[in-house]
Amino acid sequence: MSHPHPDLAPPPPLAEGGLRVVALGGLGEIGRNMTVFEHDGRLLVVDCGVLFPETEQPGVDLILPDFEYIRGRLDAIDALILTHGHEDHIGAVPYLLRERPDIPVVGSRLTLALLQAKLAEHRIKTVPVEVAEGDRRSFGPFDCEFLAVNHSIPDALAVAVRTAAGLVLHTGDFKMDQLPLDGRLTDLPGFARLGAEGIDLLMSDSTNAEVPGFVTSERNIGPVIDDVFRTAQERIIVACFASHVHRVQQVLDAAVANGRKVCFIGRSMVRNMGVARELGYLTVPDEIMVEQKEIDNVPPDRLVLVCTGSQGEPMSALSRMANRDHQIRVTERDTVVLASSLIPGNEESVNRVINGLTRWGARVVHKGNALVHVSGHSSAGELLYVLNVTKPSNFMPIHGEWRHLRAHAKLASLTGVPDENIVIAEDGVVVDLVDGKARIVGAVPAGYVYVDGLSVGEVTETSLKDRRILGEEGFVSIVVAVDSTSGKLLAGPEIHARGAGIVDEDFDEVLDRIEAVLRDAAADGVNDSHQLSQLIRRTVGKWVNETYRRRPMIVPVVVEV
Repeated sequence: MSHPHPDLAPPPPLAEGGLRVVALGGLGEIGRNMTVFEHDGRLLVVDCGVLFPETEQPGVDLILPDFEYIRGRLDAIDALILTHGHEDHIGAVPYLLRERPDIPVVGSRLTLALLQAKLAEHRIKTVPVEVAEGDRRSFGPFDCEFLAVNHSIPDALAVAVRTAAGLVLHTGDFKMDQLPLDGRLTDLPGFARLGAEGIDLLMSDSTNAEVPGFVTSERNIGPVIDDVFRTAQERIIVACFASHVHRVQQVLDAAVANGRKVCFIGRSMVRNMGVARELGYLTVPDEIMVEQKEIDNVPPDRLVLVCTGSQGEPMSALSRMANRDHQIRVTERDTVVLASSLIPGNEESVNRVINGLTRWGARVVHKGNALVHVSGHSSAGELLYVLNVTKPSNFMPIHGEWRHLRAHAKLASLTGVPDENIVIAEDGVVVDLVDGKARIVGAVPAGYVYVDGLSVGEVTETSLKDRRILGEEGFVSIVVAVDSTSGKLLAGPEIHARGAGIVDEDFDEVLDRIEAVLRDAAADGVNDSHQLSQLIRRTVGKWVNETYRRRPMIVPVVVEV
């Protein structure tokens, strides 16, 4: 998929002293967050994440930002700043560092630790630059100040970028939990101080811009989880993001209070919780943890399993349990807790998992029937608060689908930001901040780059279309041998179908048609194998459509003898 902008030409050269902002992901979609700032010939990149594939992208593992816009200027990148450790913000970093490994990677302690564990799997060594809230560091012409923000992962940061063109505040993902579990509040005094200084461009998280009010505090979830633990008959299986340290801490606390042992299931869960524990972000009493190989020795009513799969990911532990494709067999005495919000687009997958688990008799607790999760993103009330505190001259909503971006833009208008200073952009749209005014000046390519196994960028929209046709309609193959000189049929046609719903007995009619078409072609002097393939494809395709009203993939093979 690409983001074409037929109404926008390529951008002109950046005006002297100006600041250029180009989102290569994260606008008009949830995920793949990556923003490039350009000033004085140098580049600063904020976040570099992945997008997870949907059902119409079969076989795809990950979707990356398109680095083509910066590929010829990788040496101009002064730093890559990571706002926090979620996959949609750090997942594509290994693929960028493959192209230039010595880019300084800037982030908080936990963010860098989670990234290092990921980079080790890719055998990449990087140049980490650890920062914390309150720090101020310069990278080339970019003077960056880091501020604490509360999110569904510890150690998240907002970044204020000062250049000669003005001051930009990029909030990253954030919410304003007034009673956070770790006591780390979003730095509203810092936001207000920057607002008093004069914010020329505010770039703010839009995910929950349509949701009125304020996000519920994480503390409200603890009693609900504890109640689930007290009423569970036997095993408890909790599925959440492998990065949600606070949620896992609540599960561990409930396990201790109810005399249960805990086992982490899944490589990413074991890895991330190991990192969080080592750095002190997760408190894990030694006596409650058990290895997966030991869980059969623990009474079912004393066991908690913490795994991934809250989004219905096909290969996750929970999905495999629902499909009876995992060594852990769910029974009618088990309780399963999906401790996460639904990412847009995952509804069907999650419902399939819930139905699969319910089929085996499990009690499934999820956000729809219990308060077992709260969002990590600010609702409209909080977003209004930030807009009023920062008083930006220009506003650009980020991190959200179109409906979220437009809802956030409306909030900005309500707080007094002039409509002409509100910039709604999508991936690839170029925004320049010049003389205190932000405006769209053009667009650059910002399409999807697909990761499929070891291949990066080799899968195209055409090949995905072929996969969808194969998956939905099947295929029909036809093999013929023809004389290379005359084009006359020497052997065949031999025809086979898979997944097309056509029985072999029905092929007699179309075989006669193929032979007739080839005879006519030979009589007309047609002997080119490509032309003969096209004739066969049209003949068989027309017959299948007329007879079955189906459109399978037609694969003709012409062997020249």
